[in-house]
Amino acid sequence: MSKESVAVVGIGQTKHVAARRDVSLAGLVREAAGRALADAELTWADIDAVVIGKAPDFFEGVMMPELYLADALGAVGKPMLRVHTAGSVGGSTALVATNLIAGRVHGTVLTLAYEKQSESNAMWGLSLPIPFQQPLLAGAGGFFAPHVRAYMRRTGAPDTVGSLVAYKDRRNALKNPYAHLHEHDITLEKVQASPMLWDPIRYSETCPSSDGACAMVLTDRAGAARAPRPPAWLHGGAMRSEPTLFAGKDCVSPQAGKDCAADVYRQAGIADPRRDIDAVEMYVPFSWYEPMWLENLGFAEEGEGWKLTESGVTELDGDLPVNMSGGVLSTNPIGASGMIRFAEAALQVRGQAGEHQVEGARRVLGHAYGGGSQFFSMWLVGAEPPTS
Repeated sequence: MSKESVAVVGIGQTKHVAARRDVSLAGLVREAAGRALADAELTWADIDAVVIGKAPDFFEGVMMPELYLADALGAVGKPMLRVHTAGSVGGSTALVATNLIAGRVHGTVLTLAYEKQSESNAMWGLSLPIPFQQPLLAGAGGFFAPHVRAYMRRTGAPDTVGSLVAYKDRRNALKNPYAHLHEHDITLEKVQASPMLWDPIRYSETCPSSDGACAMVLTDRAGAARAPRPPAWLHGGAMRSEPTLFAGKDCVSPQAGKDCAADVYRQAGIADPRRDIDAVEMYVPFSWYEPMWLENLGFAEEGEGWKLTESGVTELDGDLPVNMSGGVLSTNPIGASGMIRFAEAALQVRGQAGEHQVEGARRVLGHAYGGGSQFFSMWLVGAEPPTS
């Protein structure tokens, strides 16, 4: 039996901020879910199952939060699944939900991911103590900075590339009402003058700590026919993983990332991603990962990714816009960050991205990664139903 087609008919986000003191976790997730249902013009009664994802429980200190949040998400008496794949979890969660529909297990599924970083300290939660890790490796930035330096040595990229990415994404965020950081006075000079945190990563080249949630309503072809607005159609989706450390691992361009992208392109019939894909919402928590992932995902030859950034190809009005919404550099509720990439890709092909809409976007890639570059999840959505 062939797979059922999967469509995104509802998308909802909270306004992402440093601290949502006005709502509990339940209030936060219900806000995003309610907006997704309103976009789809459906009610809780129309949802067959719920798939929820977030980053590690110790980030907020609420263990097995899916039990606590079930009633807030209209899941009482309905199947509910919890997904966890570190920072890529928002993407993985969406893909688990799509598979329930593709496999004809359920007809309409609500998927949601969230994080309330104000109730935790994720940076120190990610700083493992001696003897498991060398000292002064505070947060994810300390882990990834050596990989960035390796990329610079390998490619000869000038040290200005990271600031170009950050300047672009923060300007894009000004066009996105849901983005956390709205730096109206941002300039390239301010980015380049910001403090060095983890050489070569500066303060303004890093992601913020955000509270926020993102939800989507996914449905089958019959559900899409009843949708009030044009849906986004899934053309391909995949997950891959590899260990954080192993002999021969390429930390600059992980094999799991390459394999995940190749699988998505195969499903979607993409022969040349640079030509066939209109835009990318890419998981870039530190600015240098834009050129690194451009190569990893096949948009540029090895050593050439930084040249796309430097030449303006990835600008909002460029040939291959990247992170039109402002990306993770502007909004980072960790558990939801991957799903936001997927949802923003769907908004683009639905023509609903507002001021950061890419004109004529027909096929857009959503990308997420997590852990020590060990978990990858991606989907490609299109404005038209898949042909097979």
